[in-house]
Amino acid sequence: MKYELSIVIPTYNEKDNIEKLVQEIERALSGIAYEIVFVDDSKDDTPIVIQAMQDKYPYISLYHRENEKGLATAVLLGFSKAQGKYLAVMDADLQHPPMILRSMYAVVKTQNADFCIPSRFIFDGSDGGLNLYRKIVSGTARYMGKIMLSSLRKISDPTSGLFMFKKSVIEDADLRPVGWKIMVEVLAMADYHTVYEIPYRFSPRNAGESKLSTKVTLEYIRQLFGLIRRETKKQIKVIRFPQEEVDTLLNHYE
Repeated sequence: MKYELSIVIPTYNEKDNIEKLVQEIERALSGIAYEIVFVDDSKDDTPIVIQAMQDKYPYISLYHRENEKGLATAVLLGFSKAQGKYLAVMDADLQHPPMILRSMYAVVKTQNADFCIPSRFIFDGSDGGLNLYRKIVSGTARYMGKIMLSSLRKISDPTSGLFMFKKSVIEDADLRPVGWKIMVEVLAMADYHTVYEIPYRFSPRNAGESKLSTKVTLEYIRQLFGLIRRETKKQIKVIRFPQEEVDTLLNHYE
């Protein structure tokens, strides 16, 4: 089957979220030819749960890694296996609401956008799913990225990990992912010119535990310093769609 959209989802010990996640993606993308590419580094029963879901949903693929860990490298493997014209990345913990995928797809299709990035920090968006400590850490990381990398400066939410783009923009990109912030790597190194931002509301985690740690923070800092030397320079136009325009677009698209 030819897929229009590939959703790459890295997983690490998310067994309690998989079934609900797949069901919500199915509701969100009804009528769209899509696949889900799981890249899993889990030590729990997550791969068993995904394999069980494959019997019901043949568009699910699973790549389980035994001796490697890290969200960014997992997503890069997912990119290499994905068959769709458009690629999306999202977390498995349901803090990225699956229904936003339909809005993102409508934007990239109808607007011929290189990227669609949902944002917590434009009108109608919300980062309410984070506690105060996580908001401080997230905000610090976001502004460090904006200061150090020109590709991030016009993007309101460049570190969330929820995005969709044309696969063609990374065909020649020198991606060397470190740690967890894969969108930072892609924005810095891909060949693109138009980014559409739409609002979304970050949700509380459904199950499992956050993966934030000191190691993750240090990897992000190392990633930024590496990208300063490698970042590809480009002119980027960022267009922000308010929710009412997204709703109008969805109604027209459907």
